[in-house]
Amino acid sequence: MNAPTTTNYNFLDDGINRFLTTQVYTTSPPTSSPNITVTQPPSSATQQTPPPQTTNQTTFSPSITSSVQQTTPTTQTTTSSTQTTPTTSSPSTQTSFSPPAPHSPQMTTRAQHGIFKPRKLFNLHTSTHQSISPLPTNPIDALNDHNWKMAMKDEYDALIENKTWELVPRPSNANVIRSLWIFRHKKKSDGSFERYKARLVGNGANQQSGVDCGETFSPVVKPATIRTVLSIALSKSWCLHQLDVKNAFLHGNLDETVYMHQPPGFRNPQYPEHVCLLKKSLYGLKQAPRAWYQRFTDYVAKLGFSHSISDHSLFIYHHGNDTAYILLYVDDIILTASSDALRDSIMSQLSSEFAMKDLEEIIERAGMSSCKSSPTPVDTKAKHSGSSGNPYHDPTEYRSLAGALQYLTFTRPDISYAVQQVCLFMHDPKTQHMSALKRIIRYIHDTLDFGLHLYPSSVSKLVSYTDADWAGCPDTRRSTSGYCVYLGDNLISWSAKRQHTLSRSSAEAEYRGVANVVSESCWIRNLLLELYCPVTTATLVYCDNVSAVYLSGNPVQHQRTKHIEMDIHFVREKVARGQVRVLHVPSRYQIADIFTKGLPLQLFEDFRDSLNIRQSPVSTTGVY
Repeated sequence: MNAPTTTNYNFLDDGINRFLTTQVYTTSPPTSSPNITVTQPPSSATQQTPPPQTTNQTTFSPSITSSVQQTTPTTQTTTSSTQTTPTTSSPSTQTSFSPPAPHSPQMTTRAQHGIFKPRKLFNLHTSTHQSISPLPTNPIDALNDHNWKMAMKDEYDALIENKTWELVPRPSNANVIRSLWIFRHKKKSDGSFERYKARLVGNGANQQSGVDCGETFSPVVKPATIRTVLSIALSKSWCLHQLDVKNAFLHGNLDETVYMHQPPGFRNPQYPEHVCLLKKSLYGLKQAPRAWYQRFTDYVAKLGFSHSISDHSLFIYHHGNDTAYILLYVDDIILTASSDALRDSIMSQLSSEFAMKDLEEIIERAGMSSCKSSPTPVDTKAKHSGSSGNPYHDPTEYRSLAGALQYLTFTRPDISYAVQQVCLFMHDPKTQHMSALKRIIRYIHDTLDFGLHLYPSSVSKLVSYTDADWAGCPDTRRSTSGYCVYLGDNLISWSAKRQHTLSRSSAEAEYRGVANVVSESCWIRNLLLELYCPVTTATLVYCDNVSAVYLSGNPVQHQRTKHIEMDIHFVREKVARGQVRVLHVPSRYQIADIFTKGLPLQLFEDFRDSLNIRQSPVSTTGVY
């Protein structure tokens, strides 16, 4: 058999297979080949005057090799037959080409002959974000996702390793609570995705008081205590460390008998009807915070710490010249010590008992991504009323934003008054209240790099300012009182709060404010005494109301002061003992005004600077 040649054929070469193309001129019925029609071109004389070509068809045959081999004899026969035709015949005997009829050639594919070429698919989509599995709505969906299934398995294995429960037959008439899975995406400090987190919790709503839960109260450290300890550490050049206890509530021991259903998706196949008898605390239980606090308190007591009487979440260690303080806020710990050796020793012992993570420094910023800025958090107009205006369409959103702003006031006293005002209407917010809340957010957006600054300073003196806005509430006509307390040059305590009772005069409202700040100052003095930093001088209290200053130091009693007799006697007693001195200050220098009313821009900025709310001197984010 003769192999086909490339004569009179045109080939297309894609680098892998050769595809045949040929021009077909239909002059006779199809040859024996059903796929390809090959016609020998006319002789040289005929080639000089090519026939009119009305149809130029190109046939691509993927299986051209086999087709050519099969039609080779036919092609050769046709060629020899054509060559025997005399080229000098009369015109009547010459080959004529009539216009071809419409022709639809049959397409031959590789698949028809069992030839398959792998198809390579290229993903041209580019993205800097990895595909993240969405939050599942139930345990079944989570178990069907590999990422969430592994997160659930890690949580379950950790609980088994911690010996959180043991399987027992279900007692009759026992209260068995449900077990639930909580899913969330853990994120890094920059907001990027870190890992999948599945948490097994107990449904504490089904617990019965006196049956499987008792006392549930758990103390947390006061913000003023934190700032006081920070000021002392700065003044003495002590190092500070912030520690985070991993799975803090799982460390607590339970005194009550608590039964729980087996976790969904992890039922023991040998004992499917058994229930979990909890030995350790679990997230979701009503007594979980208290059990963790008690466990931590018992352990640090073994290390030589004693809890403060002024604040039970403050633990003090004092032995000779060595002093250390521990502040506990749920599962966050702040540790400072007089020496590096003592601090390292305490951290090592805490890490051996609890799984710890040293955070060193945490910087959180709050604000909206894009909005118009506002120079002040509140205007200078009268306070808002709760009875006028249209109801806000989404009260849940309002409450959520107001609650978030309350946490921000821990480090931003300049927004305390504005946040206090919007929080008064959380039960029934109106559109005007939402506008006031958004103004606070716009102000925060413009001052994201502002924060409370603490400096090395003397801790031997306390200075406080107090003010009251008499009958400022348009609905109840109750007054708003505010104060701030400085330890040395550092602001450690402040408040903006509506008074509980109605004041019949501005002097009465101001005097209630004096009594509030004197009470706070006495608590701070007792706290400093426990921290081995006693204040030996009197606390200075500045008030801009002459009548209130006069009442605090003179034994004057008349009809208008009978109903505030308790406050009068309380302040006078502290003044008589030399612990407090109440002095007058002009309104222009009354820093506490920022906690009771809206101020003009210039006055607001002056008082804000006096609160040590300033920009960071050096940016530590995004600069290399």
